Amino acid sequence: MHDTVKNIKNEFISDFFNSRKDAISFEVYPPKKGQKKQFEIIKNTIKRLKDLDPDFISVTYGPGGTNKGKAVDISEYIKNHDMTPLAHLTSVGYTKEDIQPILDKLASVGVKNILALRGDVPQNVIFPHGAWCDFRYAKDLISIIKRDGRFCIGAAAYPEGHPDCKDLKISIDHLKTKIEAGADFFITQMFFDNQLYFDFLNRARDAGIHKPIIPGIMPVLRAKQISKILALSDAYVPKKLSEAILKYGDHPDAMEAYGIEYTLRQIDGLKHQGITRFHIYTMNRWEQVTKIIQLAQLK
Repeated sequence: MHDTVKNIKNEFISDFFNSRKDAISFEVYPPKKGQKKQFEIIKNTIKRLKDLDPDFISVTYGPGGTNKGKAVDISEYIKNHDMTPLAHLTSVGYTKEDIQPILDKLASVGVKNILALRGDVPQNVIFPHGAWCDFRYAKDLISIIKRDGRFCIGAAAYPEGHPDCKDLKISIDHLKTKIEAGADFFITQMFFDNQLYFDFLNRARDAGIHKPIIPGIMPVLRAKQISKILALSDAYVPKKLSEAILKYGDHPDAMEAYGIEYTLRQIDGLKHQGITRFHIYTMNRWEQVTKIIQLAQLK
């Protein structure tokens, strides 16, 4: 699917968005504290994802620095394996003074791209200066990273509105604000109804927003896992998918097969409407994601 232009590895993501219309990227997440074996599994996942020639791989970064060290290590691992890392950075729990050392550390391991997020307040965590000391909104973090000057900046987009505010007009206004602060591109929160994405994209374009807005695709591979994620995201689940989650909740193989099929239909629907860039939330499941990418003919 890729154009003939050579992939740009470990450079600003906005550069190859400007030079190419197509892109495929993945998200992985670090292991929880103390899960050394999981770290090896994630490194193997990254090696396998490399076979799909991704344009970048994003690494989640827990709120208030949760898994900070592992996220940086994984970003460095991606970079050292000739791929472009996109390091998440959430602002919850941080002061402005906390951010510069983090940016310095990311730059020192070769990270040139950051996905700047407000983040969510984790349960049972108390921050010394409060959850929202200096960063009430993502734009506040974006502006600091922009002033640093060393990074390309991605930000989140919410096709169904943010969980804290479902007004789509306000969500579009927030995109504008993030661009003014320095955002170069957007990745959407997961969605399961393509029309929601297209309605949001049309609203953004009508508002004069022309930065890339990459659809974030979440394959539904495990019923329990997706149920927890849905509870946090408040994403709309179409009736057929909801029924399948209930039906196959105790039948993991059947749930996985249905989830792959649903994801393939979703990607096909996006492709038929001219979408050529995709960001896949892998949940560290490289085998299933490889199957999806190959069957969807994204590679």
